[in-house]
Amino acid sequence: MRYQSQAVAKPYFIAAIGLFVGQVLFGLIMGLQYVIGDFLFPAIPFNVARMVHTNLLIVWLLFGFMGSAYYLIPEEAETELFSPKLALLMFWVFLVAGALTIVGYLAVPYAALAKMTFNDLWPTMGREFLEQPLLTKLGIVVVALVFLFNISMTVLKGRKTSISLVLLMGLWGLAIFFLFSFYNPSNLVLDKYFWWWTVHLWVEGVWELILGALLAFVLIKVTGVDREIIEKWLYLIIAMTLVTGIVGTGHHYFWIGTPEYWQWFGSVFSALEPIPFFMMTVFAFNMVNRRRREHPNRAATLWALGTGVMAFLGAGVWGFLHTLAPVNYYTHGTQITSAHGHMSFYGAYVMVVLTMISYAMPMMRGRAANSDKAQVMEMWSFWLMTVSMVFITLFLTAAGILQVWLQRVSATPLGFMAAQDQVTLFYWLREISGLVFLVGLVLYIAHFFVGGASRKAA
Repeated sequence: MRYQSQAVAKPYFIAAIGLFVGQVLFGLIMGLQYVIGDFLFPAIPFNVARMVHTNLLIVWLLFGFMGSAYYLIPEEAETELFSPKLALLMFWVFLVAGALTIVGYLAVPYAALAKMTFNDLWPTMGREFLEQPLLTKLGIVVVALVFLFNISMTVLKGRKTSISLVLLMGLWGLAIFFLFSFYNPSNLVLDKYFWWWTVHLWVEGVWELILGALLAFVLIKVTGVDREIIEKWLYLIIAMTLVTGIVGTGHHYFWIGTPEYWQWFGSVFSALEPIPFFMMTVFAFNMVNRRRREHPNRAATLWALGTGVMAFLGAGVWGFLHTLAPVNYYTHGTQITSAHGHMSFYGAYVMVVLTMISYAMPMMRGRAANSDKAQVMEMWSFWLMTVSMVFITLFLTAAGILQVWLQRVSATPLGFMAAQDQVTLFYWLREISGLVFLVGLVLYIAHFFVGGASRKAA
């Protein structure tokens, strides 16, 4: 660690991992509810478990992005963070607000929670992924603005690099597009149209800029490749990301009442969306092959390479499988969508945050890398989580294909619940894979507590 203020990233990383554990546990609860319908009912109904699972995903990734920025920006700007105290204050505000929101979901009926949090004054609740109460949404805006002020001021007073500017663009975009969560028109078509301006333009737009910047930063550190080479790749990747991702929003507009031309725009541009992810994979492997030094943190290098591969498979390949309008006509809203969502979120965003944590945490403890024993454990966690996520995706894909056939293509189509009964085997297999994933996550946490000889940071 070169700058003292980088240490503020540590509580963000710890909170991120803790919330990640919660997300996985609620995912396992939901998985059991697919096959044992009254599991934990009425204490935790399926709709509540799903809401907690997806909200924890968003919140812990935001903690991960913020911690990564607080670690990366001082080093790129070659100056201390503008205000470490402000960063720590916002950490506690965000953590307490997030915890109270989750407790609210679990302890209070959703309609009562909406009434308690003044949703009647400004209705924003009740939409998938954006279920947060009005007060929580306002809190997120305050935290985001203070965070952006802090890192922007740090960049302004220090060195400006392509990596820090791309990261800033992604983080500012994240904050700006979240504002559409406050726009809730009564017209359902308009509602869904602008809802995607948050949901899609986050995960298939500005978040990809954050992903590219974080990956580029780690690759510079672990490979020693010239910054100019890595920055040229980064510019190419973000250009393709923005061109394909923005117009590619149209693949969500196929069946919601929007004009017909969106079927062409959505199909063509979203079919191009795998390109930046493929470029990211080539980029990661190319940089590692051209490395000028053998960095002792082999685990962080493995996470960086895995990010490129899994992001391409999950967001690229599995996204393309059902993105063309004639195919999506049959597959939308099925488990194929869920398969794509699981692998793409894991490959693109979960893995890049774990990459940053894997690289930065040893540095914040005064080491270039953890001990060999700890790294072996971490690499086991990588393979357990990654392989189990591949199997989760394959089982959900198989369930989705069978669901499409039984429910939408067959000459004698079944109803939704009857079709679900026929794919129960795949849900059980998905649950077993999820348990293996949890074992991998526990190993990832445990490796931080394993001692042994480690190389000191320069």
